[in-house]
Amino acid sequence: MFVLLAVIAGAAGAQIQDDATLDSGAGAPVVLDIGTDEGVTSLPTLVVTATRVGADPFDLPMAIDRIDASVIQEQQAGLRVSEALRRVPGTLATNRGSFAQEEQIQLRGFGARAQFGTRGVRLFADGIPASTPDGQGGPGLFALGSAARIEVLRGAFSALYGNHSGGVVQVFTEDPPPIPEARLRVLAGSDGTTIVGTTAGGPLLEGRDLDGGALGALVDAQRADTDGYRDWSRARKDHLNAKLRLDLPREGGLTLLANRLDEPDSQDPLGLTAAQVAADRRQAQPAALAFRTRRSLHNDQLGVVLDQPLGDTDRIEATAYVGRRGNTQYLAIPLAAQGSITASGGVSAFDREFAGGRVWWRREGELAGAPLRVTLGAELDESWEHRRGYENRLGSRGALKRDEDNRVTGWGGFLQTQWDLSERVGLAAGLRYTRIELASADQFICTPGRVTAPGPVPGTCSGSGTPISATSQNPDDSGERRYDAWTPALGLVFRLSPAASLYANLGRGFETPTLTELAYRPDGTSGLNLGLRAATSWQWEIGSKLRLGDGGRLSLALFQIDSEDEVAVATNQGGRASYQNAPASRRRGAELRVKGPLGAGFSGLLVATWLDARWTQGFLACTGIPCRTVPTADGGPLLNAAPVESGSRIPGVAPYTLFGELAYEHPRSGLNAAVELYGQGEVRVNDRNTESADGFWTLSLRAGVERRWGGLGLAAFARVDNLLGDDYIGAVIVNDANDRYYAPAPGTTYLVGLSLRQVF
Repeated sequence: MFVLLAVIAGAAGAQIQDDATLDSGAGAPVVLDIGTDEGVTSLPTLVVTATRVGADPFDLPMAIDRIDASVIQEQQAGLRVSEALRRVPGTLATNRGSFAQEEQIQLRGFGARAQFGTRGVRLFADGIPASTPDGQGGPGLFALGSAARIEVLRGAFSALYGNHSGGVVQVFTEDPPPIPEARLRVLAGSDGTTIVGTTAGGPLLEGRDLDGGALGALVDAQRADTDGYRDWSRARKDHLNAKLRLDLPREGGLTLLANRLDEPDSQDPLGLTAAQVAADRRQAQPAALAFRTRRSLHNDQLGVVLDQPLGDTDRIEATAYVGRRGNTQYLAIPLAAQGSITASGGVSAFDREFAGGRVWWRREGELAGAPLRVTLGAELDESWEHRRGYENRLGSRGALKRDEDNRVTGWGGFLQTQWDLSERVGLAAGLRYTRIELASADQFICTPGRVTAPGPVPGTCSGSGTPISATSQNPDDSGERRYDAWTPALGLVFRLSPAASLYANLGRGFETPTLTELAYRPDGTSGLNLGLRAATSWQWEIGSKLRLGDGGRLSLALFQIDSEDEVAVATNQGGRASYQNAPASRRRGAELRVKGPLGAGFSGLLVATWLDARWTQGFLACTGIPCRTVPTADGGPLLNAAPVESGSRIPGVAPYTLFGELAYEHPRSGLNAAVELYGQGEVRVNDRNTESADGFWTLSLRAGVERRWGGLGLAAFARVDNLLGDDYIGAVIVNDANDRYYAPAPGTTYLVGLSLRQVF
C-alpha cells in the first residue's frame, strides 16, 4: 500500500506547482493561492494548531483537517457540529433529532457506544475542554455562530491529548475584528424552526492607550427554537459566547473567554422499534409520552488564555478555566422497577463544578544542525458533582432514590517534538503520561444498622415500601478507581517535492470508562461497576498529501487500530445504560479527501471513508435486564446472555461514508449555488448483528446571493435537504434491551436565512 501511495504522490508531484512562499525581491513575501473551504482565495499557508506546534498539515505525519468559518456559519443552521463534520474523512456525527440527546461524534469508529453526548473523542473549545476529565464530551457547548474554524485530528498523535481512543475535535472562536462591526442572522425552516443570532465586536482601546497592546471584544448570542420532526421533540437553545483579547508585546495575547448555554425542557421522543418506524416514523415512543421524558441543561464557564513569546526561541501558553453545569433528565423507567430498594429512580439530576489548567512551553532550536521544535506541557482537570436520582411519577419528580458526591481528577504531562532532519525528511515524536482518578461517596444508605434516606413509614427506605432487612437493603456503594498509562507516538514524513509528501505514524491509545459508565452494573445489583477496565489500542497509519494546481489539495490515509478491553454497551433500557469490556477489536480503514477549483467558477469537494470495524474475539452480550455474563462465586447461572461471534461488526459504525459537493460562484453578481450528496452504509445496531439500519443516500441543494454597499453587506440563502424525501435512520441506540434502536431522520426539509453585516 505504501508503494502505491508513493507512486500516486510521485506522479502528481511531477506536475503540481510549488505553492510555497517566495521572495519577491522587494523584501515582502509573495503568497500564492491555496485551498480553503471558503473557495480559492489568496491566503498564507494553511496552519493548524491542534498539534500544539502550529504548522501546515502538509508538513505533519498525521491526519488532520480544518474547516473554516464560511462553511460553519453560512447557508446552514449552525446549531450542530455534525453539519460541518461531514467534510472531514473518518468522521461520522449523528444526532437523534432532539437536543435532549447531544450529538454523537465518531472518529474512525470510536464513539459509537455513546448513549448521550460524545465518548472516545476529546473535545475542546478555544483550548478549554468540552469533555470532562473522564472523557464524557458535550458538543452542544460549541458556539458555532462565532466559530472561526474547526480542527479534527485523528490517529496516533491524538493520544498526546490523553484519555480517548479516536481523536480530537477543537473549535476556535473568531478574534475580535480590528474594525467595529455588527452582524444579524435570522433563519426559519421546517418543523417550526427559527434561529436568531447577533454578533458584535471590535476594538475597545487602541494600542496607544495600552502601551502598544490593543484591547478588543467579540460577543455572540443566539436563540434557536424548534418543534422537532418527531412528536414530543420540541426544544429551545440559548447560547452566549464572548471573547475579550488584549494584544501583548512580541505578538502575544491575553484572552478571556465566557460561555453560557441554556436548554430548558428539551423533549426526548426516545428510540423506536423497526415496526414502529414502519407504522409511523414521526411518532414518539409511547413510554416517552407516559413519563414525559425530557432534559434541562445549563452550563456556564469562564476561561483565560495567555500566549506569550519569551525571546526569539521560546513561547509559553497557559490556560485556566472554571465552570458550573446542571442537568436534569426524566427517563422512561417502569414504575415497578423504580420501586426497588436498590433502584436509582427515573429522574437523573446533577450539579457539577469543574476547573482546570494547563501550561505548555515551546522552544524552536536546532539539533545536529537541523531545525527542532519541542513542546513540553502539564495539565490538570477536575470536576465535582452532587448527583441525585428521584422517582419519575409519570413526568413529575417523586421520592429520592439516589444521593452521592462524585469527583473525577485527571492529570498528565507530555513531551512532543518535531525534527526536520533535512528538507525532505521530518520526524515527529511524543510521549504522554495520563492518570484518571474517580471517586464516589454514597449518601443514600438503607441497611439494618444505618439509614440515611428514610421512607415515609419507619423501617423503610425512600421510594420503597419494602421493610429494610438483611435481604432487602441498599448498602453503602461508595468506591473509587484509578487508571493510568503511558502513550507514545512516532511519525515520519517524506517530502517527495514541495507539492507531494508521504507519511507514516504509530502510537498507543488509552481510554478509561467515565463515571457515568461506572454508575450501573449489568446484573442490576447496586454499586459502582468498578470491574470495568480501561481500553488500550495500538494504531498505525500511512498516507499521502498533495497540493494540486490552483489551490487544490488531496489527502489519502490508510490505517489499522487494534484494541483490547474496549468499553462496550452491556444493557440499555429507557435511556439508562450499563457497560462491559469487549476483549478485542480491530478497525481497518481508508480516508480520501480531494478539493479544489474546476474552472469557470466551479469547485468540487469529495470526502470518502471506508471502515471495517469488527470484534476480533467472541464474548457474551446481554439480551435483557438484569444480565449476568460471568458466573457468580457460588456458581450461579448466567442470565440474559448470548454469544457474540468473532468477526461480528461493531454496532453503530458505518462501513462507508461519502460526501460530495459541486459548488458554483459568480463573484461579479454575488450569486452562488451548490449541490451536496451524502451516502452512508448499513449500520448494525447490536453486538450480535441481528438487526441493522439500512444505508442511505441524500441529495441537498442550496443557493444564495451576497451583496455589499460600502460597509453594509447582505446575504440571503435557501437550502433544501433530503431533496428526494428518502426515509432513513439518522442515529441508532446501540444494544437497546427493548429493540428500540432507531431514531428516524426527517424527510425533505427546507431552511431560509438572511444575514446583515455592518462595518463601522
